[in-house]
Amino acid sequence: MIMDALSLYDLNALVRRSIEQCLPDEFWVQAELSDVRTGNTGHCYLEFVQKDPRGNNLIAKARGTVWANVFRLLKPYFEEATGQALVAGIKVLVQVTVSFHELYGYSLTVQDIDPTYTLGDMARRRREILKQLEEEGVLTLNKELEMPRLPQRIAVISSPTAAGYGDFCHQLQNNPRGFCFYTELFPALMQGDRVEESVLSALDKINARLPEFDAVVIIRGGGATSDLSGFDTYLLAAACAQFPLPIITGIGHERDDTVLDSVAHTRVKTPTAAAEFLIDSMNNAADELEMLAARLQESVRTRLLQEQRKLAAYRDRIPSAAYRRISAAKLALLTARKDMAQVVTSSLSRHRHRLELLQQRLADVSPEKQLARGYSITLKDGKVVKDAGLLREGDEITTRLHKGEATSIINRKVKV
Repeated sequence: MIMDALSLYDLNALVRRSIEQCLPDEFWVQAELSDVRTGNTGHCYLEFVQKDPRGNNLIAKARGTVWANVFRLLKPYFEEATGQALVAGIKVLVQVTVSFHELYGYSLTVQDIDPTYTLGDMARRRREILKQLEEEGVLTLNKELEMPRLPQRIAVISSPTAAGYGDFCHQLQNNPRGFCFYTELFPALMQGDRVEESVLSALDKINARLPEFDAVVIIRGGGATSDLSGFDTYLLAAACAQFPLPIITGIGHERDDTVLDSVAHTRVKTPTAAAEFLIDSMNNAADELEMLAARLQESVRTRLLQEQRKLAAYRDRIPSAAYRRISAAKLALLTARKDMAQVVTSSLSRHRHRLELLQQRLADVSPEKQLARGYSITLKDGKVVKDAGLLREGDEITTRLHKGEATSIINRKVKV
């Protein structure tokens, strides 16, 4: 039998005394939170881990406790400074005391926390996500989309019970110029550890009905500013960056941009500001339309004045132009009449001379002229006798002379 053997309790008590004697009162420790639980008593129970950066395997682990009197102060201080709740998965820099209990073993008691360390880690993670999106060529895709000139059909991703959603709808419905907006809510969780899953599901539903909408608005309001870590994930950022409709974010985070804000087409601070952005877009389009209408009206008025001046000038020019045309026509008519008289006179002279020639020729060949020359005309029964063979004995013929006529009876015919 070994006389120097210790009981388990004695060994644990020895370890506790050794730790108390050898270790300082407080340490600042960097670690990742793998579990965060709050008990009914108000105490917060943590599990700290450290992972191998090369293989992501656990290389150290420790339990931690934040007693209720300290947790009441540290929790709002940390969340206000970082915009991030104390949840599993974040890295923290905490001031701890090391303790060892004979029954419960080794643990760390948290006395203080440095939010700037967590902020730096969160910023680093955001930078890494944004860098990855940039390397994939999708970082600015949503920003490059053209916002419709009249963004009236809006798909809204929000919690139906969020005060911000009600403010958004009220602002749109009561815009000063009475623009009509058509909104449809796609419910989603806007805080907690299911934000990413819930918002991605809403985006999938909108994507199935793309032709029905002009833009997507993701808004939250009324929740704790510490519940924004769900908007800093790679999967949600990648989906929004590549979404085919412009995305407007108004998740109520004024101090810093989330990754989602960085990839969205337009980022505003609050749901009300998101509504104002849409109203301003409509105002700009309406103002431009009114300006174009005014320019068109002025252009028409100017053109009418120009045409009126032209008509007045034409009206003034008509009398003188008509007088000149009439005078020219009169002169042309007189000239034509004179020319016509000359032509007619000349034509009449030519025809008169021709008629005189024809008359002379007719006179030269007339029967009277021939009779005057000593010729005679023999008629039988009033018809000219041209062939003596046609006459018979006893026929009565009339001989017409230059002066007078003679009637004869055929006694005999002489053959030629």
